[in-house]
Amino acid sequence: MTEIQTVRDFLSALEALDVDRALGFAAPGMVYQNVPLPPARGLPAVEKTLRAMTRYGTGFEARLHNIAANGPVVLTERTDVLEAGAWRAEFWVCGTFEVHDGRITLWRDYFDWTTFLAASAKGLGGLLRTKLLSPRTATR
Repeated sequence: MTEIQTVRDFLSALEALDVDRALGFAAPGMVYQNVPLPPARGLPAVEKTLRAMTRYGTGFEARLHNIAANGPVVLTERTDVLEAGAWRAEFWVCGTFEVHDGRITLWRDYFDWTTFLAASAKGLGGLLRTKLLSPRTATR
């Protein structure tokens, strides 16, 4: 399996919210970081982070726009979609993955905090509209 396919399969497992399958692509010493937040170092820390994502989130999509590899390094340009019930946020992300012996040793994502916060606010607005309109439509 190529490094690119490993990353694609990993993201696909996350889209299915299948943490166990995703962890099958992770090296024991994997480091995961959303820059500038602190990194999760080692499989137990990465697993904790991913399980929290599925505990609080109800959906995830990684829309790949570009993916390229140079040896063990795989770069992704994508739009990530996070969902938690009726809340939904879409934002641009660039990711760096390192794959060694078929396992991801590094996953570092970079995104613009302003864009993320704007997408979150938009998602919150949609959630509030849904909550506010629900009682009205139920009485009609």
